[in-house]
Amino acid sequence: MVGKIKKFTSEVVSEMKKVSWPSKEQLRESTIVVVVVTGIITAFTFIIDEIMTFFMKSIF
Repeated sequence: MVGKIKKFTSEVVSEMKKVSWPSKEQLRESTIVVVVVTGIITAFTFIIDEIMTFFMKSIF
C-alpha cells in the first residue's frame, strides 16, 4: 500500500513538471474575460427573466 502511494506521488510530481503554467499577465487577462462574460450572461438572464415575468403577469 505504501509503495503504491509513493509511486502515485512520484508520478504526480513528474506530470506536474510537464505542465505549462500561465504567466501572471495571462492569468489576469483570462480572469477579466471570465468575469466580464459571466456578468453579460447574468444580465441577459435577468433581462429575459424580467420580460417573461411581465408577460406571465399580463396573461394571468
